[in-house]
Formats: sequence, structure tokens, C-alpha cells
Amino acid sequence: MKRLILFLFSLAIMATASERSLDKILLDSDNKFTAKMFTEVIKAQPGKSVVLSAFSVLPPLAQLALASVGESHDELLDVIEMPNDNITKAVFSKAKTDLRSEKGVTLKMASKVYVAENYELNNDFADLSRDVFGSEVANIDFCKSENAAKKMNQWVEDETNNRIKDLVDPTSLDANTKAVLVNAIYFKGAWKTPFEKERTTDRDFHVSKENVIKVPTMYNSDTFYYIDSKELDAQVLELKYEGEDCALYVVLPHEIDGINKLEEKLRDPSLLESVISTMFASEVEVYLPKFKIETTIELKEVLKNMNVRRLFSSGEARLDNLLKSVSDLYINDAKQKAFIEVNEEGAEAAAANEFVGFASSLVTYEPPLPVFDADRPFVFVVKKSNMPLFTGVYAGN
Repeated sequence: MKRLILFLFSLAIMATASERSLDKILLDSDNKFTAKMFTEVIKAQPGKSVVLSAFSVLPPLAQLALASVGESHDELLDVIEMPNDNITKAVFSKAKTDLRSEKGVTLKMASKVYVAENYELNNDFADLSRDVFGSEVANIDFCKSENAAKKMNQWVEDETNNRIKDLVDPTSLDANTKAVLVNAIYFKGAWKTPFEKERTTDRDFHVSKENVIKVPTMYNSDTFYYIDSKELDAQVLELKYEGEDCALYVVLPHEIDGINKLEEKLRDPSLLESVISTMFASEVEVYLPKFKIETTIELKEVLKNMNVRRLFSSGEARLDNLLKSVSDLYINDAKQKAFIEVNEEGAEAAAANEFVGFASSLVTYEPPLPVFDADRPFVFVVKKSNMPLFTGVYAGN
């Protein structure tokens, strides 16, 4: 009988030369993976507001790469841009240590492996799950699907401050489910420069040239990092969180109907990074909608389009290093749930994914303050130390 594996993960520096190298490997991996996943998600949900956390997909894929062998192993490492197993272990072990809360920002990532009763993780996989990914391990009776789903959903809710609910469908669990891998990420940040609630008003938002709606829009006038980019044909604004290691970047196309062209440009992750590196401090008048977005993503199809194929195929996934005395494990389905809320105090975000296995110049006048008026669809990115954690589009819906 073929064995199924259920894999879930919830989505909610000064260093030595060696550490900097590991940071760059992860940053390059995250930037490229985020750009590809973002492209696939917006393609599947055109014209909609979406939020996703590609970053939260990387550790579980790395974990599965280290549990697999042969072509499946190589395919997974290629997709997450890791050169070999040793580098993969070093990169994600360091990421686990670096991803932590600081003043004004709550940021945590947690991992847990649920194993069917009377089964055990392979010793090497158990060690790396604990040491590299910080995973807890627990046995659970998948045959009692309602109870098992309830326990796992409660863990997801706890790790995402109750923002991601009902991730696990009890009907996806049965006697063939041998293991569940869960990874949770949660972020909540307070603005370095808060918006005043009293200045929030309903203003026009152009969903398209023909469709204008009213949305609650925040206002602030202060010094922010900002640029008007010819390369992106867009304005870019940085809103720092307290602690200044995390920020929300808002990329606003010049044209009301410019979001599709902007999304196409962002397929190249180096372009946004290049533009951000040239931003400068300026007084800016800011109009930014308050928004809350919840997105469900059929992650299996997204990952297949990103060339993760063998993982979902019986006989090809080759997850031979996962459990003791069990063969032909594979992933049967995958789903991500993600959430973000941006308001006057700051932003809160979480994500959950389910893999079911079965020079100066002289001027003679003072120019007007730049106005950043986000009254049309825009792209946003939440970053920590330049690392994209959450990405999305606000389209007014």
C-alpha cells in the first residue's frame, strides 16, 4: 500500500565573513523564490488583493530536501537555490537563530513534526529537525482524524496569534498518514512613526480606471526613505518599524492601471533591490489605505509551476530518510493560508501552508514635498534585514 505523508506549515548584522556568506546565500534564495512564487500566485488570482509568505515555504522544503534522495533531493535543492546539504543545514540553522523578536516587533518561527503512533523519525532526520530547524516531535493518532486535526490546528493558532485557523482538514487524515510537518511564522510590528487615527479618512481608491471606491486611508507627513523610480515606473516608500531592522516597502505604480506592468518588472528580484539601495531620506506626504488581507493559495500547483514536481509523485518523491521502516512517502497536496493587517499602529502578518502527502547641488527654490498617494493598486513587501518575509498586492478588494 502506498504511504501518504501530510506536511503542513503555518504561516503566521555584523558577522564573520563565513556568516555573511550564509546570510547572502539565504537572501539570494529568498529573493528568487519569493519573486517566482509571487508571480505564480498573482497569475492564479488576477486582480485580487493577495498576501503570501514565500520565506515560510523555504525551511520545510529544505527539511524535505534533507529527507529525500536521488533526483527528488536534487530538484528540491535547485528550487531553493542551495548548493549542497551541508550549506543547507548551516543556512537554516543560522536563520533559526537570527529570526527573533526585538523592541517593537514580535517575530517568531516555530516547527513541529507529528508522527503516527507506533512510528519513529529516522534518527538522522530527527537530529537535524531538532538542531537545524528547531522542530518539536510528537506522536499522534491520525486515525482519530477529528481529534488529530483539532490538536494541530490549535498549535497553528497558538503560533500565529489566532490569525490562521482551520488549516488542517480532518478528511485529509487517515491510517495512511504517517507524518505531519508544521512550520509557523508570525510577525507583528509597531511603526517607528505611527499614523494618527484622527487623520484617517475615507478617500477614493481606483480599483481600475472605471471603478472607484472609498477606503479608509491613513495620513502622515514626516521624513521617510523614498524614491521615484524610472526603472520601476513607480514610487517606493519605506515605513520602518520600531527597532529599525524591519520595514514595510510600498511600491506604487505611476499609472492607475500600472499594476500588471509593475508585477511583470518584479519578476526580476534584483530590480527592486537595486532601487531600494538608492532610496534617500525625504519629507513625504503619505496617504496609505488601512487594509486586511487573507489569502488561501493552492500551493501544490504553485510549486509544480516552480518545478517542484517529484515531491508530489508516488515513487519519485523518494523521502527515504524521513521515517524508520517506511517507503514510498510522497506529498499529495499543498495549501497556504496567509494573513496581513496594516493599520495606524503598524502591521500584523502570519502565514500557514499545508502539504498533504498521500554630491550636492545649488537650487534657487524649495521644491514641493513628494506626495505618496496610494489611491490605486500597489505591491507591498515586509522585510527584516532586507529579507522578504511577506509579499502581496493590495487591490482594494
